[in-house]
Amino acid sequence: MRAHLAFRITAAAILGGALLYAFLVLNRPESAADAQSTDDAYVRADFTTVAPQIAGVISRVAVDDHDFVQAGAPLVSIDDRALRIGVDTAAATIASLQAQLDRQQSAIAQARAAVAAAAANLKLAEANRKRFANLARDGSGTLQAEQQADAQWDVQRATREREQAGLRAAEQQVAILCAELDKARAAKASAELNLSYASVVAPVSGTVAQRRARVGGYARTGESLLTLVPLDALYIEANFRETQFARVRVGQPVEVTVDALPEVRLKGRVDSLGPASGVSFSPLPPHNATGNFTKIVQRMPVRIALEPGQDDLRNLRVGMSVRPRIDVASTDRPEARVAPRKAAPLS
Repeated sequence: MRAHLAFRITAAAILGGALLYAFLVLNRPESAADAQSTDDAYVRADFTTVAPQIAGVISRVAVDDHDFVQAGAPLVSIDDRALRIGVDTAAATIASLQAQLDRQQSAIAQARAAVAAAAANLKLAEANRKRFANLARDGSGTLQAEQQADAQWDVQRATREREQAGLRAAEQQVAILCAELDKARAAKASAELNLSYASVVAPVSGTVAQRRARVGGYARTGESLLTLVPLDALYIEANFRETQFARVRVGQPVEVTVDALPEVRLKGRVDSLGPASGVSFSPLPPHNATGNFTKIVQRMPVRIALEPGQDDLRNLRVGMSVRPRIDVASTDRPEARVAPRKAAPLS
């Protein structure tokens, strides 16, 4: 009888302890766990869309789908014959204006000589004017001669002013021609720049995807020709529930499992925390202000950087589903703390 009673007491104690433990566990905040994980996570990369800056017929495509290219490698060539004509036309305009400038220097020299001649004639007319005026006063000369000398002086003065105006016009023409020459040089630089756009090169290193460029096709300004995916710069974009977010910090270690590679365990670190939930950027955020309301747990984006030097990284592809597990307890250990990244200064 006593043994039966002791068994019942022991069973009741165990059951009570289990119920107490279950109560404590079920009422424990989700963020209190030492690790946080999610299935809402994928491999991402910062794609680069390659688009032409000029329009034209595609004459050559130097890459194929899934080719890896280095930054600066040629991708697509656009027919540049019309662009070369534009460069040649601008060069011819520059040569013509330069020749006009050279000729204008001769015109300026001629105008200066004319001014000098007019000044000499005016000086002679001034001397004659004074001489005939003196002769007329003492009766040695006639009034008519004095009047003719005055008229000749007026003519030579007008001639000198005309030649001086011609010299100023010739010198001003140099400034006009220099401005036209600068304009022609700018036009040539623009034509050469457009010509350089006919050869589309890789802005970054990456693997070719979504190749739409075809020989004989027409490239339009700003329309995508292909996309470059930098597989050497992959990262994880994970969306954790807001109830998991309280202890997540930049620098915490992360273990990543990949659905497509079940035996692989990758290492990473929390790189940055999103400033807002995913739905906050939706054109129509589901935040009710009136009527019935159903609370929905929000998802907060977390960017996870993968540790370099891991052999299995080469098997990752953008869009793969992964499951990251963040060790949020690591920040409780001083040696594991990592300072958050500082924002880059605004330029």
